[in-house]
Amino acid sequence: MTNSWTKSGSRTARWTVPTGAVALAALAMAGAAVPATAAPVASPSPASSTVVALGHGRVDPEALRRALAGLPDAYVRGAMVSVTGRDGRWSGTAGEWRGPVEEDFAIGSVTKLFTSAVVLQLVGEGRLSLDDTVQEVLPDLLPEGYEPITLAQLLSHTSGLQQPSCVRPGTPVEVVQSAVSCGTPTTPGATVQYNGINYFIAGLVIEEVTGRPYAEELDRRVVRPLGLRHTRLPADDWAWAEGGLVSNAGDLRRFATALMRDGLLRPAERKLLFTTPPLADARFSYGGLMTVRLDNGVVVWGKTGTNHGYTSGVFATPGLDRVVVYSTLPTGKDVDEEVKRVKGIAEAAFSGA
Repeated sequence: MTNSWTKSGSRTARWTVPTGAVALAALAMAGAAVPATAAPVASPSPASSTVVALGHGRVDPEALRRALAGLPDAYVRGAMVSVTGRDGRWSGTAGEWRGPVEEDFAIGSVTKLFTSAVVLQLVGEGRLSLDDTVQEVLPDLLPEGYEPITLAQLLSHTSGLQQPSCVRPGTPVEVVQSAVSCGTPTTPGATVQYNGINYFIAGLVIEEVTGRPYAEELDRRVVRPLGLRHTRLPADDWAWAEGGLVSNAGDLRRFATALMRDGLLRPAERKLLFTTPPLADARFSYGGLMTVRLDNGVVVWGKTGTNHGYTSGVFATPGLDRVVVYSTLPTGKDVDEEVKRVKGIAEAAFSGA
């Protein structure tokens, strides 16, 4: 099995988020999926860029065209962008994007938002509390001696679990146990440390509380009620509840709108989507949303993900005036150069928001 969790020779690079005031693009490259089978990414062709787009409203089409111009290049083979909301609509593809805007793609760690939505539903039903600990719900999962880790700390990446340098493919339980087989955890709740193992555990919590497989519960609670016809969990993707889903732009728009406005969560739990822990460097809410202030001053909420050759994200302004879904096809030659291009797309998509 080829592991897509290696990048620039580092097995942990795709599990961590850089500290400080990072741009949306940097988070897109770093806050990525757990190990999964990766499709090889070919070098770009020398063909000239073609941007195919349709749009209207307050969205700035010229800024978006400029952001996509020049693809494919040595660092990003192609891209798709979809902008919707009260500000208007725009959609476009460029370079070697494999199909139309609504093409299915692996969403990687955006999967985490689906997982956190199910956990928050169970909280709203009184079947769980965010103060419940992993050790209470899954008493045999973590090694003895680990300090209690709450579900709130899992979802907000403040669990203190060590970076999973020893993680190996397997069942969700095997993934978690291999990840904690080496290294030392830090104090839960003390710091923010992005870690995909948090959401493997969240998926196991869902199965323990409901008595049903994660995929079945996700389908019953989110996919079917929202009519997400392109969202599915491939059986052979062991990234699972952390990063295994496949979806498309339309489904992600519908999901993000239902998650942040209504249709999925009760008001108390929906408020948690925009509530971060009382830590100076908190970047993830108790609902798993990531908050980012772009260079143009716009604050957006959402999630990024990388899997099977795609680097993608879904973000929105808090009032859903603008919802942006994007996906790129990086070549893997230079992460910094990839970041510049994704950052340009994000800034253009939220220009004037």
